[in-house]
Amino acid sequence: MPPCVLRGVDEVRCTPSPTSVWRVAPPPENRPPSHQATKPAISVYKHQPVTPNTPLPLSGLPLFLVTIGLSLGTFMQVLDTSIANVSLPAIAGDLAVSQSQGTWVITSFTVSNAIALPLTGWLSRRFGDVRLFLAATLLFTVTSLLCGLATDLPMLVMARILQGACAGPMIPLSQSLLLKNFPPEKKGLALALWSITVVVAPILGPILGGWITDNISWPWIFFINLPVGLVAAFLTWFILRKRSSTTAIVPIDIVGLMLLVLGVGALQILLDQGNELDWFESNTIISLAVLAMMALSTLVIWELTDAHPIVDLHFFTERNFLVGTVVLSIGYLVFFGNMVILPLWLQSNMGYTATWAGLAAAPIGIVPVFLSALVGKNIHKIDLRLWATFSFSVFAATSFWSSGFNTDVTFDQIIVPRFLMGFGIATLFVPLTSLTLSGIPPHLLASATGLTNFSRIVAGSLGTAISITLWERRAAYHHSTLVTNLATLSPSGGSNALASLGDEITPTNPALLDWAVNRQAVMLATNDMLWLSGCLFLLLMLVVWLAKPPKSGKPHP
Repeated sequence: MPPCVLRGVDEVRCTPSPTSVWRVAPPPENRPPSHQATKPAISVYKHQPVTPNTPLPLSGLPLFLVTIGLSLGTFMQVLDTSIANVSLPAIAGDLAVSQSQGTWVITSFTVSNAIALPLTGWLSRRFGDVRLFLAATLLFTVTSLLCGLATDLPMLVMARILQGACAGPMIPLSQSLLLKNFPPEKKGLALALWSITVVVAPILGPILGGWITDNISWPWIFFINLPVGLVAAFLTWFILRKRSSTTAIVPIDIVGLMLLVLGVGALQILLDQGNELDWFESNTIISLAVLAMMALSTLVIWELTDAHPIVDLHFFTERNFLVGTVVLSIGYLVFFGNMVILPLWLQSNMGYTATWAGLAAAPIGIVPVFLSALVGKNIHKIDLRLWATFSFSVFAATSFWSSGFNTDVTFDQIIVPRFLMGFGIATLFVPLTSLTLSGIPPHLLASATGLTNFSRIVAGSLGTAISITLWERRAAYHHSTLVTNLATLSPSGGSNALASLGDEITPTNPALLDWAVNRQAVMLATNDMLWLSGCLFLLLMLVVWLAKPPKSGKPHP
């Protein structure tokens, strides 16, 4: 047997071997002396994942109420990642700061949230999963109140830092608590209900944020969290207060925590500010990149060798966890990048308001609301990799379809592929998450979901930064090419080309000519990004088959 290290009250960490990764055993003090004298009672968790005092699954009204409570908490947290985006001009104007300074309202939340996410496993072992979720939800509600009461930018940024830190454990814990309390045969349904909130909230965020800002005032984008947070906390406490996981006094990995804060903090600030500072033309970005690379590289080495890592990277020795997390992260990177580009294109190039740009993106959330539950009930009947393959094929097809748009495209033509993309959403998150967690026992779900959600959030930030940069640079390239081609055309050919841009476009109207050329350039850049997205989705259709088919479509019971 490989050497093992005690990892709490019911877990032993073993050095990875070709046949086992984690082994679970009762605490040494609970073993009979005769048993200790012969050989340790350690069983591979894949075959015997039972842990002491595991509560029975819920059913009926308690299961319904706890689903509502956990979903409300998730919805509130995910909503806050996007609701403030469209309110930045109003916030900056009210607090008398520039819009570039106002972006710290977004960056501060993202950085602290990304740092807190991978800490979920350690915090849940120390305080219990239910108690941690309740504390995070209540503190998130309080910090939302502080955000709305802020009278200057430093106060708002500090409140957003605290809000993001409290939000970190909420998503992975809501996911793990649903899986833990649903009956084994309904695990897919639990993931489906969870995925609906994760998909719909980012779409509703900009629409709701824009409406509140235009019709009430920006502090109310934070005040609306108060009743939602209180209801979520009450329902969760009422049903799950006696079902929290076993706690253990786990040593604090101070070195790992410091490296995590430095590395993730530097990386997130780099991604958020890189495009504005012209990336590696800026000494600030170069310094942040060096700091992030050194801190994260050291973190990986430290966490793989430390006896009590604050971020457990050994999950990646599980093949399905590795493949599932990589595929989910890259898929989310591409998907989220498109979600950012679409409203920018519509507002900067097509004359849409923020509200109408949000409405153009909203149809993607319609199908998942109605289809996710059906998928969750039936995922065990079809190979999970087939579900994911179908999903990526839908994403690829709609991306290639949208890449053929031109500047005459109508609102109806835009929303049709967005609506169809909802079929891909409904068949992606549930099966792929189930595949990723298929080898993880219940008492490690909080750690595993924290790590997968951390990877997803960082991938989303990376997707935003890459997409905006590539989009702007492709637009500049097409603008230069169009101008060059117009200049080399003959007089008759040039007149025909200008006529194709619009009846009012003439060589004697240079401002309007530049506007028309720029409009075409942005359109071509948008098409380039959509075409590239389609190619990446096709690639993910192949990568997902590197995973092993689990025995069922449910996460490990």
